[in-house]
Amino acid sequence: MEQLSEEEKRVILHKGTERPFVGKYTDEKSHGIYTCKLCEAPLFDSSAKFDSRSGWPSFDDEIKGAIKRVPDADGRRVEIVCANCGAHLGHVFESEGYTPKNTRHCVNSISLNLVKKPQIKDENLSYAYFAGGCFWGVEYYLQKLGGVKEVTSGFMGGFVKNPSYYEVVRSNTGHLEAVEVIYDENKISYEEIARTFFEIHDPTQANGQGPDIGEQYLSVVFVQNDKEREIIENLISKLESNGYKVTTKIMKKSDFYPADESHQNYYDKKGSKPYCHGYIKRF
Repeated sequence: MEQLSEEEKRVILHKGTERPFVGKYTDEKSHGIYTCKLCEAPLFDSSAKFDSRSGWPSFDDEIKGAIKRVPDADGRRVEIVCANCGAHLGHVFESEGYTPKNTRHCVNSISLNLVKKPQIKDENLSYAYFAGGCFWGVEYYLQKLGGVKEVTSGFMGGFVKNPSYYEVVRSNTGHLEAVEVIYDENKISYEEIARTFFEIHDPTQANGQGPDIGEQYLSVVFVQNDKEREIIENLISKLESNGYKVTTKIMKKSDFYPADESHQNYYDKKGSKPYCHGYIKRF
């Protein structure tokens, strides 16, 4: 308790509220267990986390027995505290319709720690990887496709492990700004996503994308197998038949490194649209 900062004491001990959209875990997508900042008791599994656009981390379920509900001092809301030590976490709301569980634990990031665990890929979902300039713009358009479950901005193709955004921008890491697309093949095909990729960026620009010039902004599709390579080659052939001089490279998929949470869902958080990406029908 003595190691808490003044802001942590204000929220955790004196039941304050963190300002919206500033908490470190608001847009966090890593897999793991969220624990109590004060006593380290496990509180939430990352699988229960969802994006409520409220400005605070939201969970539709808690680890059994980890959370205690108490009437809030305002007489209207329900406070949630750590069942082990009583640390203030936030509030719980029901019947909002965000998820089938109809529950939203609205939690202050400052009340939590995240113990990350390796991601185990869902075998019922498929993954695709694209680079087409600034990853914010590619993410913005691809995540709006029906059947796409999640798009994560990150880095791929280089030789530096776990690079930071500024390392990729300012030094030679070999990485490109890329996105990981998680999608349901029963609802959308790889080819449909790839077609959209070629129509939301300029595949003929050889030195970057729009005003973003540099090696990290080149157009690349990272393929995982011969089937994906054949689909991309066929799409490029169609574009060239339509008069486009395509510069997009096809590379073998390598390790993907997610960017930190400040670079995820950038345009949605900012409330604006991409400056160097836009939809143009090319097929």
